[in-house]
Amino acid sequence: MKNLLFTGLFLFLGTFLIAQSAVGTWKTVDDESGEAKSYIQIYEKDGELYGKVIEILSDKKDAVCSSCKGKNKNKPIVGMVVLEGVEKDGKNKWDDGKILDPNNGKTYDVSLELVEKNKLKVRGYIGFSMLGRTQYWYRK
Repeated sequence: MKNLLFTGLFLFLGTFLIAQSAVGTWKTVDDESGEAKSYIQIYEKDGELYGKVIEILSDKKDAVCSSCKGKNKNKPIVGMVVLEGVEKDGKNKWDDGKILDPNNGKTYDVSLELVEKNKLKVRGYIGFSMLGRTQYWYRK
């Protein structure tokens, strides 16, 4: 009986702790049109979060980043790392990273906040957070 209780408690706490992470696959939703755009795989590397496009949900599945500069210029968007170097900044918050918008090739500062277990607030901005755009991504 004790083993069963311990196992149940361990599984419950383990699920709770995992839910506090932004690591996973997220469906991006355009903040202007409300349309689902892509799936982003967020992963941790050296204590920071990164995200790459793993699928585009429109007819532009073979799109390239023609507006990008540097290493991403004319590269396929699928497989591209668009979220880089985001650091933990609280229980459910991450900050100090960069996010690339493949539609215009521009890079912005970014902050992330897990507002619900399966809902991630993504805020891209220039300079300080008050000047920017917010999208909500949903865990797949």
